[in-house]
Amino acid sequence: MRKLNSIFVIALLLALLLGGCAESNLSDARAQYLRGEYYAASEIYRNYYRSLKPNQRAMRGVVAYEMAETYKHLNNPSRASNAYANAIRYNYPDTLMMLSYAQMLHMEGKYQKASDAYRDYLKIDSLSFVAQAGLAGAENALNNKEARSRYIVKQMELFNSNRSEFSPMLAHNDKTIYITSSRNEARGEQVSDVTGVKNNDIFVIEKNDKGEWKRPEILESEINTESDEGVVSVSSDNNYIYYTFSPISYDEPTATKIYYSRRSGSGGWNAGKEFVISAKDSLSLFAHPSISAGGEWLYFVSDMPGGYGGKDIWRAYMVDNSVVSVQNMGPQINTPGDEMFPYIKNDTTLYFSSNGHPGYGGLDIFEAVYDKSRDYWWVQNMKAPINSSMDDFGITFEKDKTKGFFSSNRNDVRGRDHIYSFELPDVQIRVEGFAVDDNDEFLDSVLVSVIGNDGFQREFTTKKDGTYGLDASANVDYIFLASRDGYLNEKRELNVTKVDDDTTYYIDFEMTPYERPVVLENIFYDFDRATLRSESKLGLDGLVEILNNNPNIAIELSAHTDRKGTQEYNEELSQRRAQAVVDYLIANGINPKRLTAAGYGKLQPKEVTKQIAESFDFLNIGDILSEEFVGKLTEEQQKEADQINRRTEFKVTDHKFGLY
Repeated sequence: MRKLNSIFVIALLLALLLGGCAESNLSDARAQYLRGEYYAASEIYRNYYRSLKPNQRAMRGVVAYEMAETYKHLNNPSRASNAYANAIRYNYPDTLMMLSYAQMLHMEGKYQKASDAYRDYLKIDSLSFVAQAGLAGAENALNNKEARSRYIVKQMELFNSNRSEFSPMLAHNDKTIYITSSRNEARGEQVSDVTGVKNNDIFVIEKNDKGEWKRPEILESEINTESDEGVVSVSSDNNYIYYTFSPISYDEPTATKIYYSRRSGSGGWNAGKEFVISAKDSLSLFAHPSISAGGEWLYFVSDMPGGYGGKDIWRAYMVDNSVVSVQNMGPQINTPGDEMFPYIKNDTTLYFSSNGHPGYGGLDIFEAVYDKSRDYWWVQNMKAPINSSMDDFGITFEKDKTKGFFSSNRNDVRGRDHIYSFELPDVQIRVEGFAVDDNDEFLDSVLVSVIGNDGFQREFTTKKDGTYGLDASANVDYIFLASRDGYLNEKRELNVTKVDDDTTYYIDFEMTPYERPVVLENIFYDFDRATLRSESKLGLDGLVEILNNNPNIAIELSAHTDRKGTQEYNEELSQRRAQAVVDYLIANGINPKRLTAAGYGKLQPKEVTKQIAESFDFLNIGDILSEEFVGKLTEEQQKEADQINRRTEFKVTDHKFGLY
């Protein structure tokens, strides 16, 4: 049931190739292979291969190939790839063998060797879709080893045994999990010649009174028999259960079908009945049911005619468990490979496993989202750690959450499947920043008030190193207001959008002091004139914002010149320049009574601050850029000092304006 095994005609051709080999044990192995009894066949093949002498090269090639095929069906890629390598070494004449060899290397996670093997096969069959997809998947995995999703995956030791368990399915408001398992508690005593373990039964896992998961127990119902049952889907009203059923047959291959059961009055499940999808089709397999939330669609897997090759995902529209119509899910979902284990989460989101879409190896889990406007399914690989180089399949989600369970045969040398949990942790959104003064000195004790349009309202205080931080939420608009005695208030705004990864936003504050003048950066005038140039707008708009954020301050706008020219001329020019700034502020809504223009010419040379000293190595903190000081500098240094002196500043003259 796990892989939906089918008969390969090649086994019969191999029997003819050996011309009726006399060894009865080899004949037995072939007969078991044809019946799908891969485990029993593999044991005979392995023992027989060991008995062959080194010079029996042709026979070694044949047996190695047949043995590799059994291991492939048993999901043991390590043994299969070794056997294929031996068959290739002994020149076994089969071209498809190279493709199988590449696929086994792919499942082992040997991506470079797999890529090389896929290329070797494409030299033989350049149009092979399976090889092209395999090569794309192997190269993608090789080139993007660090590309992982944010999901956290853990093996569920409590659920697992030393046998197989797979295809978990949450039900009953996420208080119950159904799994498929061949563990010792499964009914029947006979070990399957197909898998080497018991046939699968349906087991149930429930939560205790504390909300903790208990150990799996067999589902006590007539549903479970000595045959193979599993891969469960439960209707949203919890009244119907759908599952895959493979009856025991010793004379011919098993016919895999879908069964369903109705809940009995006592709360248990009645004996299962066949869910007939196509009464005229007795050869195709039907398996892996997934019922939609509304109960009108049953998604399933089949190799019936009309598909795209291999096993496809279909859906049946039904009324009262009677099929009205059947639809193939189309080429965006299905490929010439195998698509299996569908899980319909809602009307527009389908999860399934595939070895036809490019992946990490074996079966990968894919998410398909339906675009109604385009009538198109957008399919994407769920990446590691959900997917691995081995088989990953049978996913189930808790309602309205990005957490649940799936199955995988990773980390098991026997290729047996086990249950894993997965969870997408909440995205961490941080806002961090710092506060400094106009000399880039960090400020502690700055009060940062934060208001969000979702109702968030808190205050934070900067530490000794001037920093603060908080956790934010997506799709929220925030306003930040920084305040400290002796400094003007600073306001910032932040729109936090929806993000898929942990994100940090940075909101910093440069606090403006009351007690000393502050240089307005990037204020430019036409040469020898008082006309403001257009590039001054950004700096002046910042001053408008400061004044709006601090409505109770009045300021003096002062302009300063360098040492060149007479004081009378420079004072008159600087006065006109200061007034040009005041006029701009008034034009942008600032009360004229809050503004004073002052032109100082060259009377107030700049005192070198820490910030200036760090930018010019010929200056020290506290230097006064007077005519005498600048005159002693080199010509190039003089130009830089004159530029520093040419500035426009503002300082607070009243911080209680309008309060009285």
